[in-house]
Amino acid sequence: MMTLLFTMDLLLVLEKFLLIGAVISFALVVAMYTTYAERKIAAWMQDRRGPNRAGPLGLLQPVADGVKLFFKEEIIPIASNRFLFVLGPALAMITAMLTSAVIPWGEYIEVLGRKVNLQIADVNIGILYVFGVVSMGVYGIMIGGWASNNKFSLLAAVRGASQIISYELAMGLSLISLLMMTGSLSLKTIVEQQMNGSWNIVYQPLGFLIFIICVFAECNRTPFDLPEAENELNFGYHQEYSSMKLGLYLFSEYVNMFISSAVMATLFFGGYDIPFVDESALAASWGPNLTALFCFMALFAKVLFFLFVFIWVRWTIPRFRYDQLMDLGWKKLIPLALANMIITAVVMLLIKN
Repeated sequence: MMTLLFTMDLLLVLEKFLLIGAVISFALVVAMYTTYAERKIAAWMQDRRGPNRAGPLGLLQPVADGVKLFFKEEIIPIASNRFLFVLGPALAMITAMLTSAVIPWGEYIEVLGRKVNLQIADVNIGILYVFGVVSMGVYGIMIGGWASNNKFSLLAAVRGASQIISYELAMGLSLISLLMMTGSLSLKTIVEQQMNGSWNIVYQPLGFLIFIICVFAECNRTPFDLPEAENELNFGYHQEYSSMKLGLYLFSEYVNMFISSAVMATLFFGGYDIPFVDESALAASWGPNLTALFCFMALFAKVLFFLFVFIWVRWTIPRFRYDQLMDLGWKKLIPLALANMIITAVVMLLIKN
């Protein structure tokens, strides 16, 4: 009996390790080719060709960029805090990857008669976990900017910290309305509720609008890229970084974009729900494995759409001034999120009575 329990526990641990490896590898590959997509879309919008030399259609350009960063000279300033200087980019990348642990990528698959859930950790406080990990991401920026011992890097890090703190408030308030409707903090439960009814975007369009604006600010994307304002701060908080440490900072931004897109799709657009399709009937006819593949493809299509929005906005809208950034966060988004929360509470109370 003890041997059987030990074997089952070992299989469960092995499943989780394989799933973690698959999610991390997939996130890194998507982030890598998001850089390629950004350059191609920017070229299309500006009537240029974009990367077209490394491989067919330039498809090997992200690989070439990665190899270049690996082999470039690594420079650590003498006046910097060496330990914190190395810790900053590592922390930025780790926190970017940790968020993926609670995202449900599909229902389940069957392997050798065992059901394998396509979610690393189905915790009942999934949204709180996401907020907790995202809040830690600012430490990578602050530590890197301070440890560089460069005034421009420090100024950019302070900007980044104040920006993230300001917009986290509006983001959290926008989700309270959603949580009042769903009654759960579990991302899996939120997806299942949308599969049995309408997507949350139908009930919370204002909440989604506030949420996506705050996501742009959290990811330091244009028009909220104040911590990386090259024409004001030279190169931003990673000015003193080179080689793969710089690569980790740059890469973590694209990983954050990918994970944020998956979170938005999960919370507001049904997650892995296939529009106008009954997944239970599909599983009965095609089997759970093919159904899980189709569900994952539906989620990935939604993620690709949001990644395109990230890129489209970057090459369309100019950067805000710092006072405009703060005014939008504190004077516009927070009051709107509070009003949305009150309206949602009143409507739910009227429906209940």
